[in-house]
Amino acid sequence: MRYLKRTIGGLVLAALVAAGTVGNAVAADKFIIVQSTTSTQNSGLFDYMLPKFTKKTGIEVRVVAVGTGQALKNARNGDGDVLFVHAKPSEEEFVAAGFGVKRQDVMFNDFVIVGPAADPAKVGGMTDASAALKTIASAAAPFASRGDDSGTHKKEKALWKAAGVDTSAASGTWYRETGSGMGATLNAAVGMGAYALTDRATWISFKNKSDFKIQVEGDEVLFNQYGVILVNPAKHPKVKQAEGQAFIDWVTGPEGQATINSYMLNGQQLFFANANG
Repeated sequence: MRYLKRTIGGLVLAALVAAGTVGNAVAADKFIIVQSTTSTQNSGLFDYMLPKFTKKTGIEVRVVAVGTGQALKNARNGDGDVLFVHAKPSEEEFVAAGFGVKRQDVMFNDFVIVGPAADPAKVGGMTDASAALKTIASAAAPFASRGDDSGTHKKEKALWKAAGVDTSAASGTWYRETGSGMGATLNAAVGMGAYALTDRATWISFKNKSDFKIQVEGDEVLFNQYGVILVNPAKHPKVKQAEGQAFIDWVTGPEGQATINSYMLNGQQLFFANANG
């Protein structure tokens, strides 16, 4: 009887191996964690791109989508294998401090200032982002800020500084900090009829636009570069170096770059690959 059980068990195992079930179970443990910004997730890019990488390599990508500031903190703590964010100065500091191996450009798009069709501050059509923000502040028109140290928030703070506006003095009046992601902040902006800074990809994919539209765009300072970094295994030995580097090589290589360029929504390209300059 014991021999019969072993024989049947062996036959079942052989059948599972032949069917690929056991192999799939092992492959299911082959994954990396990518600390990333919300725009790459909310825009639908990762849903479009990552299955192609997994199909080619067998490596699953698990994304932690948070603001860039939080993603950087998480990666500093070793809670991830790869960092994929959009705040170049902070990324360079991350590498210089020894937390990342090397920073590489991946893709870009741009930021825009959106607002209600009524345009209470009359900034529609302006191409100087800081001048537009100064006009919004002078009019005390509502402005919704993420206030979360994300890449978008970092850009917004730089624009206010260039405009010579101290938003901390206006906090809670016309200047409202949501402490939330881009989608939630856009929802808040629509709800209160406020202006907001957003990356274009999230705006294109945002479904609750109401009568809102892009009011300010085209300023060179609104350029939005994304970078990718392998978390340093010398700092955090648990980093999956081979798998993480495989992802970086793919996303910055011909196939990944072509995949980024081919992602369209509502007939519009959301990101533009530029890993090779």
